Amino acid sequence: MSKVRVAGFALSIDGFGAGPEQSLDNPLGVGGRDLHRWFFGTRTFRSMFGQEGGSEGVDETYAARSMSGFGAFILGRNMFGPIRGEWPDDAWKGWWGDNPPYHTPTFILTNHARAPIEMEGGTRFIFVTDGIEAALEQARAAAGSLDVKIGGGVSTVRQYLQAGLIDELHFAVSPILLGRGEPMFTGIDLPALGFQVKEHATTELAMHVVVAR
Repeated sequence: MSKVRVAGFALSIDGFGAGPEQSLDNPLGVGGRDLHRWFFGTRTFRSMFGQEGGSEGVDETYAARSMSGFGAFILGRNMFGPIRGEWPDDAWKGWWGDNPPYHTPTFILTNHARAPIEMEGGTRFIFVTDGIEAALEQARAAAGSLDVKIGGGVSTVRQYLQAGLIDELHFAVSPILLGRGEPMFTGIDLPALGFQVKEHATTELAMHVVVAR
């Protein structure tokens, strides 16, 4: 049976999934880019941008798992772009250029309707205005026997967690402190939600932890 998973989600030691003061020039917030150093050097990340080479080993194993086995993605609007409120036009098509890394139907949570966007490489952005459960229902139908990935950001993961809709989470805890930003675990009791640590591995750049119900 297919699962709803979070995978490759980077956190600081103090539990932040993005830094403060996010902007067009700084989409991950101040210091937020450092959360993903474990990912940037991997073969998986480089291949997403048409580059050869990249690291192997534990970080690559988790990087590859974070992008494979999914038939649909769900993203919060902030993960799609910096625009707030009504869409001014149809010019913005995401952070990733003409060929985003998803290659599957990708559902964007928003309060403002917009027509779907067909991108290169099989990515289709679909904008969902009637909540997280409606988005998940559509994503499951699109994914078929494959898993659905809750891609972020922090607020989106928290909403699905609190609704009891996530089966498994892989966090990559980076050895940095942010101090401020978007906290993942405030007010969330993972054991009470039925989660247990299923595996963990440590590298120079991250501690990978998988929790599941």
